Amino acid sequence: MAEIQQKDDGGGKKGKQKKFNIHVDFTPMVDMNMLLITFFMLCTTMSKPQTMEISMPRKDVVSEEEQEKIKASNAITVLLGKDDKVYYYFGEPTYDNPDLLKETDFSGEGLRAILLGRNQEVVQQMKALKEKREKLEVTLEQYKEQSIEIKKNKNSPVVLIKASDFSTYKNLIDALDEMQICNIGRYAIVDIAAGDLRLLQDLTHEGYAPELKEEIIYKEKQ
Repeated sequence: MAEIQQKDDGGGKKGKQKKFNIHVDFTPMVDMNMLLITFFMLCTTMSKPQTMEISMPRKDVVSEEEQEKIKASNAITVLLGKDDKVYYYFGEPTYDNPDLLKETDFSGEGLRAILLGRNQEVVQQMKALKEKREKLEVTLEQYKEQSIEIKKNKNSPVVLIKASDFSTYKNLIDALDEMQICNIGRYAIVDIAAGDLRLLQDLTHEGYAPELKEEIIYKEKQ
C-alpha cells in the first residue's frame, strides 16, 4: 500500500510548501502474481505427446510357400536415401538386376501416386465408406470397424520401409504419412539389407560407394 510521509525541515517558515516522501509498498503485488501463476497453471492444458499408429503385417494361417507368394506379388520396398531422396522396387528383390531400383520423391506424383496405383481397390472402398460417414449412414464405431476390415484386403500391398543411415527422421515420418494417406493397411519398418545398399550405390553414383563400402562388407559377413 502507498504511504505518504511528511518531511519536517525544522524551519517552520510560513508560506513555504511542505515536501512529502511517497513510499509505495509492492508486497500485495507479489501475492497477486502468485495467484495469477497458480490460476494459469491450473487452467492451462498441458501438451500431450503425439503418437502415430503403425500397422505391422499379419501372419495369416497359410503355408510358408503361400506366404512367400503373397510377399513376392504384393510387396513394395521403399528405401530412404540421402538428401531426402526416395527409391523403391516391387516384389522379391533381385540384387543383380541394376534396373530393379527406381527413384521417386514425396510429391503427389511420386510415392503417393505409386502407392495409390497399387492400392486402388482399397482406396475406392475407403472413399465409399467415407461418403457414407459424411452422410451419417454409419456411426463412428462402424466406420472404424469397417475401415479395418477393408484394409485387410489380401490384394492390398505390403510396404516395407527401409531407412538408410543417410536418411533423416523427417523422411521416415513422411513415409509413414503416405501410408495413412494411401490407406495402406500392412506396412513395416525393417532394417536395410546389404543388397539394398548395393542397389543404392549402383544407381545413384552420388558418393554412396565410398560411404557404403564398409557397411556393405559388414552386412554381407553377418
